[in-house]
Amino acid sequence: MNAEPDREAVELHIASDSTGETAARLVLALEAQFPDQPFVEIRHPQIENVEDLYIAVQQARGRPAVMVYTLVEPGLRDAMRQLCRRARVHYCDLLGHPIDSISRVAGVAARMQPGARAPLDAQYFKRIEAIEFAVKYDDGAGGRGLDEADVVLVGVSRTSKTPLSMYLGYLGHKAANVPVVGGIEPPAELFEIDPAKIVGLTIHADRLADIRTARVRTMGSPRGRYTELEGIYSELEEAKALHRRLGCPVIDVSELSVEETAARIVRLVERRRRGAVRS
Repeated sequence: MNAEPDREAVELHIASDSTGETAARLVLALEAQFPDQPFVEIRHPQIENVEDLYIAVQQARGRPAVMVYTLVEPGLRDAMRQLCRRARVHYCDLLGHPIDSISRVAGVAARMQPGARAPLDAQYFKRIEAIEFAVKYDDGAGGRGLDEADVVLVGVSRTSKTPLSMYLGYLGHKAANVPVVGGIEPPAELFEIDPAKIVGLTIHADRLADIRTARVRTMGSPRGRYTELEGIYSELEEAKALHRRLGCPVIDVSELSVEETAARIVRLVERRRRGAVRS
């Protein structure tokens, strides 16, 4: 059976009148839908005039490329569209249609300000407070205070508890995390708080071994029971027993990104809270 030939990389040209971070985040989501397709990202930030657009389009011309752009100024969006059509470059306007649609429904014109930032409103300060909370109550630190959390994560070391807590904080959810450590009883407060907010985390043993081995190698530490499968299986069994005692749902993070896991956590907690209210 012949091996499948290597695929040619698709160039994703990201053009923006600001840093291009908005488009770059969407591009990552798009790439995830084509796991077997190689991509090359080429950024064209701080677009100021049609000449800048022309240079970007010429780099994509004749290539297996897609021009992805976030341009606020209508004149630049029109120019980009015309340049791409003339050069026969596929293009995707990420801001134009959403801005026009919202403006029509709201009856209010958009600010048309490149690089506009979200206002320092109550939601912004809520996120900052939640991130500070995640730092304070990371890995079982911070003393008593789990009752103040919106979410409490419980799992063994290296199950993404800290990055998940920080990301949930960015989303505005106060998250604390409690480690499962062999031979050490978890804090009594864990059994006193609202169980609807508790979510367990687990991971495949071999995957955890790989993560921990890479971790100790980076730190220059000697390998030991922390990285050995026998010890890892024991830790995971202890975590499983604790999850049963808590009666909490458990998410396997082996093949999930932080963003995917966070979304599942939020859905689980909200669903359990609604169920508790109904009962």
